[in-house]
Amino acid sequence: MIDRRSLLAGALAAGLPAALPRRARAAEPGLLRIGYQKNGILVIAKQQGVIEARLKPLGYAVKWVEFSLGPPLLEALGLGGIDLGQTGDAPPIFAQAAGADLVYAAAQEGAGTGSGILVPKGSPLRTIADLKGKRLGFAKGTSAHNLAVATLEKAGLSYADVEPVILAPADAAAAFARGSLDAWSIWDPYFAIAEGGDGVRVLSYATDVARPNIFFLANRGFAQARPDVLGEALDVLDGVARWAEANRGSVAAILAQGTGVPLAATRRAVDRANYRIGPLTPQVVAEQQSVADRFHALKLIPRPIRVADVVWTPPARNG
Repeated sequence: MIDRRSLLAGALAAGLPAALPRRARAAEPGLLRIGYQKNGILVIAKQQGVIEARLKPLGYAVKWVEFSLGPPLLEALGLGGIDLGQTGDAPPIFAQAAGADLVYAAAQEGAGTGSGILVPKGSPLRTIADLKGKRLGFAKGTSAHNLAVATLEKAGLSYADVEPVILAPADAAAAFARGSLDAWSIWDPYFAIAEGGDGVRVLSYATDVARPNIFFLANRGFAQARPDVLGEALDVLDGVARWAEANRGSVAAILAQGTGVPLAATRRAVDRANYRIGPLTPQVVAEQQSVADRFHALKLIPRPIRVADVVWTPPARNG
């Protein structure tokens, strides 16, 4: 059903590092540990070595740690296993509700255009309303989870109207390919790879439902202890974002080389991405709060949270 099935189940299945801390620990002196996934600005920055170059005069090196999805990345960040990372909208909600020690450091507004809900090409499902009673796959606590819930709401369905199938992306890809899922909520680059196959149809894009945001998050202790280092790293990423907006062909080549995702799929993801970075505006905070309220109303997080309580204010820059 999906071309390059082995890629989805294998090369994209880079998982949680073998030895994450289970208890909080302090930052490592002279080291910025960055968690990243197989897409986006952090991969570009890693390939270019630009954060390393900026932080070297400050006596800081960079360690890169790869994750397959946002929830384990934020678990590591909250426990002090990494200092900075990037995820979609839902993982920080679940992490904050669980008491993770993190802050929102920056946002890419409306950046999650490369996500949606897929169905098999020959599926009788034509509208979101047709999902009633069907098996809908997604990874728990991810942007795909939020997309699934928000999409159902827009169609007048409730979470109870579908059969949620909780699977990590690589496992969901395999289940979708063998016909064990009626629909699959997913993000780039998995979404872009699947779109390139002959046996897939897009039922709905994320942008048909809401404006998805992407966030850079930091360990609170690190942000408080070394705001200068965090601020410099974010400033570098802002420069990378500006370059990426103007050089999408080069971005696709860099990402394909750095992730192993085929160039055609990477180009599809890059062409629709928004790379601009900025501080969290009141609108973005309000949008993220609505995500939190949605998950609490569904009793998917144990307590209400206030997003504004964990928004980091960067230090004023000289000059």
